[in-house]
Amino acid sequence: MRVGILTGGGDCPGLNAVIRGIVRSSNEDTEIIGIMQGWKGLIDLEYTSLTDQDVEGIHILGGTILGTSRVNPFVVEGGVDKILNNVKKLSLDALIVIGGDDTLTVATKMVSYNLKIVGVPKTIDNDVANTDYTFGFHTAVNVGADAIDRLQSTAKSHRRIMFVELMGREAGWITIEAGLAAGAHLILIPEFPMTIEEICNILRHRMEGSKYAVVAVAEGFKPTELEDMVGDKTKTDAFGHIQLGGIGHYLADIVKEKTGYDTRTVVLGHLLRGGTPTAFDRILGTRYGVSAMELVEKGDFGRMVALRGNDIISIPISYGISTKKLVPFEYYRLAQTFFG
Repeated sequence: MRVGILTGGGDCPGLNAVIRGIVRSSNEDTEIIGIMQGWKGLIDLEYTSLTDQDVEGIHILGGTILGTSRVNPFVVEGGVDKILNNVKKLSLDALIVIGGDDTLTVATKMVSYNLKIVGVPKTIDNDVANTDYTFGFHTAVNVGADAIDRLQSTAKSHRRIMFVELMGREAGWITIEAGLAAGAHLILIPEFPMTIEEICNILRHRMEGSKYAVVAVAEGFKPTELEDMVGDKTKTDAFGHIQLGGIGHYLADIVKEKTGYDTRTVVLGHLLRGGTPTAFDRILGTRYGVSAMELVEKGDFGRMVALRGNDIISIPISYGISTKKLVPFEYYRLAQTFFG
């Protein structure tokens, strides 16, 4: 049997642990083919063979040894036909697709073309539905919390308001967990918009008492007054998403203007994606990889692995992309206890 693996969308810590888990758990009659650069590699026929030696020790590395891209074959001329033809050229009996909402949406569509696909959920934002956690999220939260920890001292020393911008397009999981862990004095996430005045009032109260504040804000947060998220609308990816970034600077400027307090901004951005995965993410990625290979060997296609409690289960890929897993109000209410 020949099984292909591809990693699509943004990179995140734990991807290599998944790849290693797949390769090491495959039986001796199975050949693993690594598709380079996500769906783009299947269009361009760019691939490599993966053996046990090739994946030795990669679980401790960030990123993905296969590379990744945000290519959508359904908007590339002849993209789908090229993929179908190249799957035949490579004699692939199955394909394991590791990716988030966009990558798995493509995978679901490709299943309708009779490709035998198993999915592995991957998103730094932890917003894939029907799975408790995605690998990489835990590492991102740790990096974010450490950054907020470090900024507390400089904010206090200078009596400033520090805005820390973290990843999170539609879901604020990274921001709320990093903010809670590090004791941010205000947490702003896409699920719960606020007016500029509400933000200023919370910060005025904080500054009157403690003289400094650290605000954790998700890149997808949108103040009530704004029609759109802050970002570069001239830059969109293959799935139509605009390039986000700048909400931290926007808020810092407007809060300074309205309150007179000294403000600064730190944008963590891709720092959250990079580097060595935590032990949790290494183990979760490994378990996902091994379980994905088990689904392939059972011929249980059109499904993806998922974490439910402490168990790895499988669900239809369509269940994972059916909706976004967003931060519930009960969790945000917990964070509000520590505002100001």
